[in-house]
Amino acid sequence: MNEPQVDSNEPDNELSNAKLAYTIIQSLLQAQDALSDLLVVMSHALDEDVVKALTNTNEWEKYLESKRELENTKLQIEKFTEELKRMDS
Repeated sequence: MNEPQVDSNEPDNELSNAKLAYTIIQSLLQAQDALSDLLVVMSHALDEDVVKALTNTNEWEKYLESKRELENTKLQIEKFTEELKRMDS
């Protein structure tokens, strides 16, 4: 039975992968923030009845739930960032 080879650069590879994951996550969060900002601007262009109708949909509820989940994600990213800093030193 062959044992897996241990790469002496494995910690560097893990750090590199962690930094890549961080970059991807940050990009997705920035896109979500931009979308939220766009929705605010668009809502100002709609009349009150249309806004009220939109906010009474399942899609709006899903959007609000995703924003709440992102708040937790941002806290997790802060912890992740601290771990990256620890790994990098």
